Amino acid sequence: MKSVLLNFDPVLTTDLCRYCLMCRHVCPVTHVTRNEATSPHGWALLIASVRRGVTAWNEETVNTLYQCSDCGLCQAHCVTDQPLPVAINASRADVVDLQLAPPAVYIVRERLRQWGNPYVDSPPEPVTGQGEAALIVGAVGHHFQRKTVEAALKLLKAAGIEAVPVAVGRESPYLANTLGLPEEARQLGQATLDEIAAVGAKRVFALSPRDFYVYRMLSYLLGFGWPKEIVLQETTAFLAEQLQAGRLSFRSLELQDYTFYDPDSTVRVPDRWEAPRRLLAALTSNPPLELFWRGERAMPCGVSGGLYFTQPALSAQLAQARLAEAQERSIRTLVTDDPHALHHLQRQAEQSGSPVAVKSLFELLAEQL
Repeated sequence: MKSVLLNFDPVLTTDLCRYCLMCRHVCPVTHVTRNEATSPHGWALLIASVRRGVTAWNEETVNTLYQCSDCGLCQAHCVTDQPLPVAINASRADVVDLQLAPPAVYIVRERLRQWGNPYVDSPPEPVTGQGEAALIVGAVGHHFQRKTVEAALKLLKAAGIEAVPVAVGRESPYLANTLGLPEEARQLGQATLDEIAAVGAKRVFALSPRDFYVYRMLSYLLGFGWPKEIVLQETTAFLAEQLQAGRLSFRSLELQDYTFYDPDSTVRVPDRWEAPRRLLAALTSNPPLELFWRGERAMPCGVSGGLYFTQPALSAQLAQARLAEAQERSIRTLVTDDPHALHHLQRQAEQSGSPVAVKSLFELLAEQL
């Protein structure tokens, strides 16, 4: 039996990963659960065991399978670059087909089919206007973080880019893919590509490393590629380039005891680590108080892997772990750029009464233009 994901056979990876501990030390889920079953080699052993008939998919084993955060840290720290996250997502797709996935997965699937997002009963906004550049807004950006989207558009305009918003209110393919819903992922991705074509854009900007990763890897993950004639760029990285070239400048800002949080999937876009820090350095002469789990060790805050829906308690734990590390280091302000991470961390900080303020990088920059 092969996965629906590009005929990728997960047993090839899980057989290699099931007794290997090379990446265990960076798994964010293992750090908070302290459970060997919810570690990279634990998930690989589980999948391999099901394939061998040693165990079976049931409520307990499926619950374990859906605790992976699909952050990419295991593959990023694997010397042989084993695509274990793809194997886990492929196994989730098999579980969905067997009608054994968590109930939340099927609820999300129906909402994606009906509304194009799992959050509100509202379809994506129609595309208006044409131009040479577009900005992928997404569902969370449109429904919960409009100010940060507006700030990103303002910053792009200041750099000479008039970007037309696309996918306004539509979820990216990442969520459906990670939950084991590849067909819905393909439909979401194709709908956004169709809008980009309608706009006539030759350059497209993503608001987060996760969106940049999933659109860049469409061919590998979902079987159809990003158009070769269209340049895909990360907004933060582009703005840092414009700053370095002297095409952007900012007024100084009093910012102390702050850090930049590298959002979910940062390790999948390793060349972007310095970009947000260069932008913050243009605002203040005070250096950031860096977190330990940053850059090549950047841990997710609970919005990746579909945990927000299938494992809400674990999703909250991961967010609280990020906030707790910031508080331990006497950080008062945590800055990030991914709208989804921003929304989740702000909610978790408010609910827990954390003294750490979570702010948008794009909003801080736009205010100082």
